[in-house]
Amino acid sequence: MGMPWRIIRARVKGGNASPAPPLGPAISQYGLDTNEVINKINEATKDYKDIEVTVEIRVNPDTKEYSISVKSPTTTSLLLKFAGASQPSGDPAHQKVGDISFEDVVKVALLKKNDLNAKSLKAAVKTILSSAATIGLTVDGKEPKLVVREVSEGKYDSILLKYEDEWRKGR
Repeated sequence: MGMPWRIIRARVKGGNASPAPPLGPAISQYGLDTNEVINKINEATKDYKDIEVTVEIRVNPDTKEYSISVKSPTTTSLLLKFAGASQPSGDPAHQKVGDISFEDVVKVALLKKNDLNAKSLKAAVKTILSSAATIGLTVDGKEPKLVVREVSEGKYDSILLKYEDEWRKGR
C-alpha cells in the first residue's frame, strides 16, 4: 500500500505559470520535473490567457505519476475581464459597469462550454447573455435581453457560424 495521492492547488494566470514559489517548490518537493509540470500547466491553461484559474495537480509521491486539471473561472469573472470591470453592478437594470462585444460573449461561451448544459452554441450564448444582464453589462451597447431576441431572430448567425467548429470540436 503506497502513499495516497497528494493534491497541489494553485491559482495561476492562464498560460503564465512559473516555477517561482509557491508553485515551483510545491512541485519539486514531490520529486517532479518542475519545468515539465509548469509547461504542462501552461499548455492546459493557454485558452485562459491573463485570466486567473485554479489548477489542481494530483501527485502520487511513490510513482511520481501526476495529472493536471484546470477549474474554469466563473462566467462572471470572465465577463468582467472582457468588460475591463472590477465588479458586478449592484443595480444591473440602472447601473451599467461595462460593455462587451458579441464576440466576447461567444468567447466566454466557448471557455465555459464544459460547464454549460447547452446543446448548441446559440443556446450557450443566450445563457452567457443572461449572465451579462445580471451583472450590469451591455453587449455592443445594447441590453443583453434585446441581444437574446436578436440571436433568436438569427441576426448573429454569421458570427456564430464562425465559431461553430470550435464549439463542436471540444464536445
